[in-house]
Amino acid sequence: MPVYNKLVRDLIPQVIEKSGSHFSSRILDKSEHLTEIKKKLFEEVQEFTETTNRHDALEELADILELLHAALPVHKATFEELEKIRIAKKEKRGGFEEGIYLIEDEDN
Repeated sequence: MPVYNKLVRDLIPQVIEKSGSHFSSRILDKSEHLTEIKKKLFEEVQEFTETTNRHDALEELADILELLHAALPVHKATFEELEKIRIAKKEKRGGFEEGIYLIEDEDN
């Protein structure tokens, strides 16, 4: 039996059961949950960097977005609050749409 020791989506236990396999799992406490969300987020970002087509890129971005949604309650925050912060930062410093690549800053 493979050993995973990682955070999985909430319905994975049911998927495994329906396939006739057996598994072991446990519910993480809040601090462990956040730690595992961070690990999983890193894993999904790595997978996103390896995508070579639109479909795979969107699949990985959806996983990243789902992890952001999972992290918010741990911080007692909402997606609306996160979006408000994102918009404020964008208004102050801009977004990343234009692809500006800073090479150097002579004053620093």
